[in-house]
Amino acid sequence: MDWNQSYRAFVLAVAQNPWVQGLVKARGRSFARRFIAGDTLEEALRAVEELEGRGVHAILDLLGEMVGTEAQALEFQKGLIGLVQALKAVPHPRYISVKLTQLGLDISEDLAASLLEGVLAEAEEAGCFVRIDMEDSPRVDGILRVYRRLREAGHTRLGVVLQSYLKRSEQDLEALVPLGTPVRIVKGAYKEPPQVAFQEKRLVDAQFLWLCKRALERGLPTAIATHDPGLIEEIKRWTAERGIDRERFEFQMLYGVRPKEQQKLAQEGYTVRAYVPYGTDWYPYFSRRIAERPENLWFVVRSLVQG
Repeated sequence: MDWNQSYRAFVLAVAQNPWVQGLVKARGRSFARRFIAGDTLEEALRAVEELEGRGVHAILDLLGEMVGTEAQALEFQKGLIGLVQALKAVPHPRYISVKLTQLGLDISEDLAASLLEGVLAEAEEAGCFVRIDMEDSPRVDGILRVYRRLREAGHTRLGVVLQSYLKRSEQDLEALVPLGTPVRIVKGAYKEPPQVAFQEKRLVDAQFLWLCKRALERGLPTAIATHDPGLIEEIKRWTAERGIDRERFEFQMLYGVRPKEQQKLAQEGYTVRAYVPYGTDWYPYFSRRIAERPENLWFVVRSLVQG
């Protein structure tokens, strides 16, 4: 395991400590706003307008995951449908991201599929694309089964995510090709054991590039989700060399991370989207952002000390 992976594993482990959670939730909220548009949909829509002014589109994400009751799952479905309905009035590309554990995947796949289908009905009427986020490795099979089920039922404005640190992702990509699946390629943000995930950055990066290039070679609409300048430049070089139309892929980054680079790519003529999370259940998402970069941890520590 290299230093980057060791750091990430350490931060994700510490983030589960109840005392740490309580402290960060009480005193670290101001720094969390660097990565999160706000608690409300209205704040998120203001962030969308700000991004559009810079030529960057948005992916809206109502924060929440791993619910334990059907009532909670139904409440999240209601929130997602409200989000889609609000987007009908927005004159910009409409795109949302959904975690299946917020729709009850841990209760049953049938429940998650049924509730997502209700969201999709509203989204298709609104011309809104829906991306199913990938979660930790024990849930990958269930997520892919629900995706395949809904795709085969005729829901085409629907995509999934593959994580390059998972050793299985090459096979998962090949299985998705016959469906013409829109894929987002990410590195991965969960703490995973070496049996299922690469622990060295160079291997994660190598598989990231392989997955992006293979997806494009196989004709899949591909979202390249990274902030790594080296990986971005390699994708730009490789696609230009092969004459791959820029409409076949896009770059995706996180809200609050490298905003100048997002705007620069958009000015160069690439489609760029920023992943815009909002909501009150922000701690799990926030802890994964801190685990990605040591400098983020320093800012959090400083904000906690300063109150």
